[in-house]
Amino acid sequence: MSLDSPALWLALIQIIWINILLSGDNAVVIAMACRSLPEKTRKWGIITGAGVAVALRILFTGIVATLLALPWLKLIGSLALMYIAVDLALPNDGNDEAVEASDSLWKAVGTVAVADIVMSLDNVVAVAAVANGSWLLLGLGLAISIPLIVAGSSLVMAVLDRFPLLVWAGAALLGWVAGEMLLTDVAVMDRIGGADVAHHWEYPVAALGALLVVGIAYGVGRLRKAKAHGEA
Repeated sequence: MSLDSPALWLALIQIIWINILLSGDNAVVIAMACRSLPEKTRKWGIITGAGVAVALRILFTGIVATLLALPWLKLIGSLALMYIAVDLALPNDGNDEAVEASDSLWKAVGTVAVADIVMSLDNVVAVAAVANGSWLLLGLGLAISIPLIVAGSSLVMAVLDRFPLLVWAGAALLGWVAGEMLLTDVAVMDRIGGADVAHHWEYPVAALGALLVVGIAYGVGRLRKAKAHGEA
């Protein structure tokens, strides 16, 4: 895809949106890891930690995107993405792991980088699915979205809390991407009659993926509420 391609810009917007929705905890990790640094050093810890995290995530996402070219892995990735989407739409139980503060700049940077990679498996799978092997999309999307998350995490979280429909729309988007991803698996295409048949069913299956995610998340949420009321 070239820079003047509408498909590239649409995919870029999807990557940025998905990252903002799925990366709410990343800014918290950075703040927690850098909170014990001296005031003058803290800013560089945040900037450097975020930069290292961007570079490592681009690398790991690129590896995952390359692996998704193998038979059956896109099918597995599609199911994983649906699980991630359902989990996104459900309320957060608030069981975030504590991050140890560091009094050394490079120790803080290392903490941020490692924690970001460990916490970002969902981002990696989702972004790899949208990028579909394009390193240009990976680099642009992640380079733009992660600094936005770091700089405006409080604002982003406030907007999502104020307009929960955006979270549901994001979950539906992931379900749509999962549906598209499933049909592009080499093994699946071979079994349904080739790329032409897969392309014919692309939008119906993508829409089914979005509806399935929203329906499952809604049902699980209702069951959790009923269980909570029963235990109260």
